[in-house]
Amino acid sequence: MNEKIWLSSPHMGGTEQKYVNEAFATNWIAPLGPHVNGFEQDLANYTGAKHVAALSAGTAALHLALIMLDVQAGDEVICQSMTFSASANPIAYLGATPVFVDSEKETWNMCPVLLEEAIVDRIKNGKTPKAIIPVHLYGMPAKMEEINAVAKKYEIPVIEDAAEALGSTLNGKPMGTFGLMGILSFNGNKIITTSGGGALVSDVETYITKSRFLATQARDEAPHYQHSEIGYNYRMSNVCAAIGRGQMEVLDERVAKRRANFERYKQELAKFDGISFLEEPAGYSSNRWLSTILVDSNLTGGITREKIAENLAVDNIESRPLWKPMHLQPVFADSPFYGDGTSEKLFEIGLCLPSGSNLTEEDLARVITNIKDTLK
Repeated sequence: MNEKIWLSSPHMGGTEQKYVNEAFATNWIAPLGPHVNGFEQDLANYTGAKHVAALSAGTAALHLALIMLDVQAGDEVICQSMTFSASANPIAYLGATPVFVDSEKETWNMCPVLLEEAIVDRIKNGKTPKAIIPVHLYGMPAKMEEINAVAKKYEIPVIEDAAEALGSTLNGKPMGTFGLMGILSFNGNKIITTSGGGALVSDVETYITKSRFLATQARDEAPHYQHSEIGYNYRMSNVCAAIGRGQMEVLDERVAKRRANFERYKQELAKFDGISFLEEPAGYSSNRWLSTILVDSNLTGGITREKIAENLAVDNIESRPLWKPMHLQPVFADSPFYGDGTSEKLFEIGLCLPSGSNLTEEDLARVITNIKDTLK
């Protein structure tokens, strides 16, 4: 059998080992340490955010962001429906209710029109949502200017889920810096990785200071262990941050390679009837974390998304359907949803293709040849 081609596997740059060795040599193995501080500074420099907390996961960052906004049991939080469950789970951790909003067709992200419709309806029902969580799917920026305009109109804070979008920009401004707070992820499949990990970014210093405090078990300043608040074990380890510091040195290269992967797929496959790609609107720059296609079987001669995925799997090539929207997930079946069917349609016909920055020319050729053979 041919060697496995993964959807998006970790890709080391070469200097990570140096930073990790330094952590071992100085015995900074535990959470916290100079590499955590250095990684936070690297992220601040790259994104332009004034303050950064390096954490154990993007999910942890979102959980803390909601706590900063005093989200409690019985509250409502608006969340993009088409996303990974980690965007919505922290709402449930706090006993709040997610209110899901559908996508628009231009970016596949939260629709500003439906967002306003949802807010108006929730207020009419007696509850003003505590926060809005748009997501930048597959690295494509959401319509943040329109979303922020709606949020400002109703005075609802925005937490930007930029877990998939480090290195993406909107009119030159890095994603994660459009909301009151932004969250990043460094999971093993992301554009850069710390093995597991995430970060909370904000220009509001008190949010980051308080998040760091809560993330280290909310230990009060005292000679003994004293706690006046419930805390969490959410800080990033110095060893993981060491990996992140090496990864930051190659981030721009990783973005360039993933964008090149997307262009190659588009060049080779867009000529087939029924195969379409998500284009960047003017001013939008996606890191193309994952390259995706839509497969319209009415135009491909009956070839479906499933058939393409099946033939890729036979050749030991990983692919995956687009995210199943949250309003279709059994765990969120009772949550309110405002939509027009866009995300459901995308989920039905969309496929993620191998997109890693470590894909070789031979790997890409193998994927493309397989898909062409299926379509022919």
